[in-house]
Amino acid sequence: MAREGQEARRPHGELVADVLAVLWAAGEPMTARQVKGVLRQDLARTTVTTILARLHEKGTVERTRPGRSFAYAPVSDAAGLAAGRMRRELEKEPRRDLVLKRFVSSLSTDDGDVLRRLLIETEAGTEAQAGAAGGEAVPEGGA
Repeated sequence: MAREGQEARRPHGELVADVLAVLWAAGEPMTARQVKGVLRQDLARTTVTTILARLHEKGTVERTRPGRSFAYAPVSDAAGLAAGRMRRELEKEPRRDLVLKRFVSSLSTDDGDVLRRLLIETEAGTEAQAGAAGGEAVPEGGA
């Protein structure tokens, strides 16, 4: 519960999401001071700096030093970040087939259709790349 005169604390993940949203919208590297300015919240610059440093340690943002301060830029967009989290979770599991089966069975019909279409497109692209590289796509079941 917040004391009188203080706002309730937001969950840490929400602040991280807000920082990433600012970086994605900017389209160019930003310093902690710039990010703090866009957030327009009663935050200490050191709080924003800590969040950016942790995101850098996790590989979510990259940083450069164009002047006296670090400037941060996201490594990928929101969809790429979510895909990376999904891949890392899948890599932790010894029964990947079971995890994938449960995931696919939990999808809505529309999401299942999108996934099916993407798998077909990816397979077609892989076969086209193999053909362009001088190799032939081997039919399923062997040569």
